[in-house]
Amino acid sequence: MPNIHNNKILILDFGSQYTQLIARRIREIGVYCELLPYDVSSHFIEKFKPNGIILSGGPDTVNQTNSARAPDIVFKLNVPLLGICYGMQTMAVQLGGKANSAEKAEFGFAQVRARHHSELLNNISDEINSAGHGLLDVWMSHGIEVIKLPTDFNLIASTRNCPIAGFGNEEKHYYGLQFHPEVTHTKQGKAILERFVTNICKCQKNWTTENIINDLLMKIKYQVGDNKVLLGLSGGVDSSVVAALLHKAIDDKLTCIFVDNGLLRLNESDEVMKTFAENMGVKVIKTDAQNYFYEKLSNKNDPENKRKIIGRVFIEIFEQEAQKLKNIKFLAQGTIYPDVIESAVSTSSKAKVIKSHHNVGGLPDKMQFELVEPLKELFKDEVRQIGKKLGLPEKMLYRHPFPGPGLAVRILGQVKKEYADILRRADQIFIEELNNHDLYDKVNQAFAVFLPIKSVGVTGDERRYDYVIALRAVETIDFMTARWARLPHDFLELVSNRIMNEISRVSRVVYDISGKPPATIEWE
Repeated sequence: MPNIHNNKILILDFGSQYTQLIARRIREIGVYCELLPYDVSSHFIEKFKPNGIILSGGPDTVNQTNSARAPDIVFKLNVPLLGICYGMQTMAVQLGGKANSAEKAEFGFAQVRARHHSELLNNISDEINSAGHGLLDVWMSHGIEVIKLPTDFNLIASTRNCPIAGFGNEEKHYYGLQFHPEVTHTKQGKAILERFVTNICKCQKNWTTENIINDLLMKIKYQVGDNKVLLGLSGGVDSSVVAALLHKAIDDKLTCIFVDNGLLRLNESDEVMKTFAENMGVKVIKTDAQNYFYEKLSNKNDPENKRKIIGRVFIEIFEQEAQKLKNIKFLAQGTIYPDVIESAVSTSSKAKVIKSHHNVGGLPDKMQFELVEPLKELFKDEVRQIGKKLGLPEKMLYRHPFPGPGLAVRILGQVKKEYADILRRADQIFIEELNNHDLYDKVNQAFAVFLPIKSVGVTGDERRYDYVIALRAVETIDFMTARWARLPHDFLELVSNRIMNEISRVSRVVYDISGKPPATIEWE
């Protein structure tokens, strides 16, 4: 079996919103990569032994004092280097060139002309102009530009507004691109990255789903040995794939605890048990803690307070169940690579977003387990591919995101069983009709929200005074920004009528047309 980590790219993050896309594109090409803050230690970079290094974009202004710089070590390792946007600008400045404010900033589509021969861009184009020059349709996002090439570098790309849109030193295999090859708007972006990673960095494509699974199974067996493992199974994608992997690797040495907190989707508890306990033969202990969760949430209205209560109560229930079991040495968690990235970024001196990583909210110190985190190198799309290969149902793997606190943050204000039961049914009707009309996969997240207010309605000849349900559906690429989904009016009318006709406690249905920003996707 090939060593899937033998060929690898190091991506240094200067804070761009697109940086994770770079890593995902490299992985899609079939090459392993890691993403770390640009100010990671030189010792780590040297020890990592990358086949190539990519410097990401970022929000800093390169010609200002104290703006971010690439570690000097990257220019001493004698490995190929690719700077993207800000990464190109800091390369230029650090290697003897200059950058300054652009006369015309470029944000959005631009057409790049390839100039002079370069190994990076040779024979890659979207069209050829009448003079025989290759043209690329790309995505720009910059107000600063390189105005003087670094020593021993040649011009390899330009636009009408940006004379130096790309440069290269063929002898050292150093390249800079002002545009973003990692975004889908740059049509040949993947081809450019593949050229850099495979032709220039000489990486082999060993990062495949089958190889990853084999590597993970081998590592799990080596780490766990003959010991027992405990997993908190939520029914979400990550914990489900961990359960499937562990079951394949260690069989009956795995025990899962599934806590039904009363805040799950309709029939979700039964579906989880059926998928794992009945169909896959996984040992699952189901704990019905619905009443206990409702009791602890009673009269609590603040969303952050509700989240903390749910996390604390989950740990309490999980701990009680764990104490009933004997000889458990390992605790498995569904940590994935974005969690690890966010934790690493939070330690950077230039961190723009700080989010500590606590996969299950932190377990009590007295629970002395060793951690098993088989997915911690993987992005969500890679996790899904592994789940698919292991035979998990696509309905489970590709359904829309569901918040950790469950329906508690889709019930505004106080959480009651009555409210949860109403919301579950309304949400199920909405999702069912999205599937019936082939709309589910056309939106990225859709759900119902329970509003604890009452509205006057009419049923037959009688007045109805009951609750309001809001429907929410959004289109998004990265969930950092989102556009409300333009669902057909006839469809919304059908869903609204079904909810009000089939749920006697609902007298009105509304549709949320707020974008993110300024709103968030979830209501709480």
